[in-house]
Amino acid sequence: MTSGQAAPAARPTARLEGERVTLAHGSGGKATQALVQAVFVEAFHNPRLDPLEDGAVLEVPETATNGRPRLAYTTDSFVVSPLFFPGGCIGDLAVNGTVNDLAACGAQPLALSASFIIEEGLALADLRRIAQAMAKAARAAGTEVATGDTKVVQRGKADGCFITTSGVGAVHPGARLSIANARPGDRVIVSGPVGDHGATVMLARGELGISAQVASDTAPLNGLVAALLDEAAAGTHALRDPTRGGLATVLNEVAAASGVGVVLDEAAIPVRTAVRGACELLGIDPLYVACEGRMVAVVAPDLADRALAAMRAHPLGAEATVVGEVTAEPAGMVLEKTAFGGTRVVDMLSGDPLPRIC
Repeated sequence: MTSGQAAPAARPTARLEGERVTLAHGSGGKATQALVQAVFVEAFHNPRLDPLEDGAVLEVPETATNGRPRLAYTTDSFVVSPLFFPGGCIGDLAVNGTVNDLAACGAQPLALSASFIIEEGLALADLRRIAQAMAKAARAAGTEVATGDTKVVQRGKADGCFITTSGVGAVHPGARLSIANARPGDRVIVSGPVGDHGATVMLARGELGISAQVASDTAPLNGLVAALLDEAAAGTHALRDPTRGGLATVLNEVAAASGVGVVLDEAAIPVRTAVRGACELLGIDPLYVACEGRMVAVVAPDLADRALAAMRAHPLGAEATVVGEVTAEPAGMVLEKTAFGGTRVVDMLSGDPLPRIC
């Protein structure tokens, strides 16, 4: 699957034989063209993609305040198991994950690419469902899948489907963001409850025999970040989406990069009751469990209230909360004040307690 920007020529309606992906669909011939047109072009239909060129040409818009904007670029791969889970699937996860990485750079997405590695035998109905979920997520983020690629591998070699997405975005003119920018006194804000996505995926595998009413928080956060930066760009020092490794890992990265400490308030950290219960049964701390629709903001104290209000005014930040503060000491460490009045070290784990959750 490739793309360009010329006006698309009329194409005959593609017909797919059978109900499952075969190796012929990855051969580059007629079967590949039929798969791409009947599944991906149908789902992602837009002027950049439809010509099926070797790439997409983007027009970078000028802004009144900054001329040609700075660009952000990111890429990520998604191997989540199972492919479908409460609240989402690998398709919208792939789009939202890349949109949110751009948002953490302070950028609005201009266009995305999507590369599919599909296992022989995957039901075409499932592939269509994934593609449609991606298209819906891209529309929600105000962007589109403009180019990509498709490969098919032998049965047993890809666990259904793997997706790699990349994105280009225009950076907010007032954003100067880096995890090395945190300063003592900064407030740490989380846009909503943590751990929803990781707990949901683990329970969806059905291996643990645990049932809980939890759903993934996967969502595009570029609108939330735009609202935050419009109100408090000058004081927003860092943004990160707490995916693998969760809130604890993100804050350890901030502490190490900035040479500061971070002190969390356990009572202030939002965790849904069902997620907390599932984590207790799994023996996992919710602070290390992945989110896919949350943003962590490190904001100067004089603008923290404005930043919090801006996030809470957005639907995806309605439960935003100040969960901690940046300190001068202990440099490079994250501590948590517990509900019992003690303090514990929140270290970075050496491994991932929840594999294949994104």
